[in-house]
Parts: sequence; structure tokens; C-alpha cells
Amino acid sequence: MSETIEEKCISKGVKLTDQRRVIVRVLSESKEKYGDSDHPDVDELYNRVSKIDSKISIATVYRTVKVLEEAGILVKHDFKAGKARYEQIRESHHDHLIDVKSGEIIEFVDEEIEKLQIKVADKYGYTLVDHKLELYGVKKSKK
Repeated sequence: MSETIEEKCISKGVKLTDQRRVIVRVLSESKEKYGDSDHPDVDELYNRVSKIDSKISIATVYRTVKVLEEAGILVKHDFKAGKARYEQIRESHHDHLIDVKSGEIIEFVDEEIEKLQIKVADKYGYTLVDHKLELYGVKKSKK
């Protein structure tokens, strides 16, 4: 079973104030409440957090997200929409398909793509150590 964000904060020595605990809890619950396509930006996160504790400022949310990113707990994505989006770093790898009209983000793993990336790196004399794949598209209209 993977660690919760709060457990990761504790194991990495990230100080958890009461306000940070609320932010961490909201982040931890985001996949359950909003599904795998949930990659909130700071404004979305602030809106969710302020429903629980209206005293938490957007500056506190920004600072907390930055601390969690620097600690290797959150990963920041720039999906060409102008706003950075965040998700918890997971042990399992996945790629993203982004709908440029709706902003929906689909997480996927495709073994053929994984094999092809290794093959391409090998072709050019490299050993693949990491990668990030983001596909951008629009939903096909039904005929």
C-alpha cells in the first residue's frame, strides 16, 4: 500500500501546520473525489481548501504546494494551458493525454509506447533513464 501525502510529509521531515494538514488532506482526497483526471492548479486547490477553512490564504496554498514539490511529494505539470497543475508523485509510471478544448486529462500506460521509447533511445546509443509523455488532442466527433 502506498504512503499518503501526510505520511510522505512526515517521512521527509516536512513540517505540517494545521493549515498545511488541510491542504494535504484535500490533495490526498482529490483522486477519490474527482478521479484520475484530477490535476488541480493552485486556484482549484485554494477553492477546495477554503470550503474547509476560509482562513487559509491563497499564498499559503502556493507556499505549501512549493514545499511539497521541493520535497518530491508533488509533481508540477505545465500542460500548455497557462497554469501549472499538480499531482502526487506515484511509484507507478503513467503518461497523459490532454483534451485541449475541455482540459480533461487522461492518465494511461501503453506498453507499446514504453517499448518504442526504449527502442528509440537504443537506436541513438542511449539507455533510457526517464521520460515524460504528454499527448494533446481534441475528442473526435461521433458520426
